[in-house]
Amino acid sequence: MPTYDYECQACGHQFEKFQPITATPVRKCPNCGKRKAKRLPGTGAGIIFKGEGFYQTDYRSSSYKKQAEKEKTSSKSENGSKPSKASDSSSSGSGAPEPAKKKEENRNSC
Repeated sequence: MPTYDYECQACGHQFEKFQPITATPVRKCPNCGKRKAKRLPGTGAGIIFKGEGFYQTDYRSSSYKKQAEKEKTSSKSENGSKPSKASDSSSSGSGAPEPAKKKEENRNSC
């Protein structure tokens, strides 16, 4: 439900009223009691999405989407001609050296 701004034409009192869209506009001023209140034109409010499933990237500008697509295609062409860094490094893929293997101890000695 939106909040509407009102102003009394008689006394100049400004007030807000939280009411449904379908409600009739308030006419009676809560300050002076005269039936001279008028609804002021609203500036509108931004849309607020609540809940899961709404992401900032869902509503990007077209220029942003074009630039992202351009970068995506250029990175694909670079990956096709050059080997990736992960394949150049050790088999673990993390880039960190593997720990030294533990020597097997002779358990038969007393």
